Amino acid sequence: MSMSIVLASKSPRRRELLESLGWDFVIEEPDIEEKAAPGEAPDVMVRRLACEKAHEVFCRSPRCWVIGADTAVVAGCAVLGKPYDREDAVSMLKMLQGRKHTVMTGVALFAPDGRRDVVCEKTDVTFRKLSDEEIDAYIACGESMDKAGAYAIQGAGSLLVERIEGCYFNVVGLPLERLSEMFSALGRPLLKQWGNCR
Repeated sequence: MSMSIVLASKSPRRRELLESLGWDFVIEEPDIEEKAAPGEAPDVMVRRLACEKAHEVFCRSPRCWVIGADTAVVAGCAVLGKPYDREDAVSMLKMLQGRKHTVMTGVALFAPDGRRDVVCEKTDVTFRKLSDEEIDAYIACGESMDKAGAYAIQGAGSLLVERIEGCYFNVVGLPLERLSEMFSALGRPLLKQWGNCR
């Protein structure tokens, strides 16, 4: 059975997280439309999109381990993806400031034999109260535009956060502990040797 790992994602944050584990892996960008279906709950959406990403890449890279993921920020009834422009980023950060929101990441893992596991990890994040000047300054630093919810917890966005409840790596974009459990459930414990794993 092949031991190759394929990350089905365009996200540099997910790539960096897997690199931090010392894995040898390749990246194959999935070609799917990333949008919610009418009336679809956020947790259902992120699981579905993660599975579609992994499946599309698995069909191109059979007999590999394929990881797909999708992240959404949920504040009340609003599902926040990546901002369209600066004004959208300002609106998102004003919505999040001074309150709790939930980061949901759907993760799909396809085994070389076609078996799969699909989960949704949830982490609660509370922002401190922010002034308009602080929001403007954060957006000016350049982190907002390609991040769900318009912030990056692993960067300057950490200064916006008052409290986190759950998996930090989930907020970055890939819950590593849950991924470890998924590999084990499909018969390949994460800490076994993977190529040049340190």
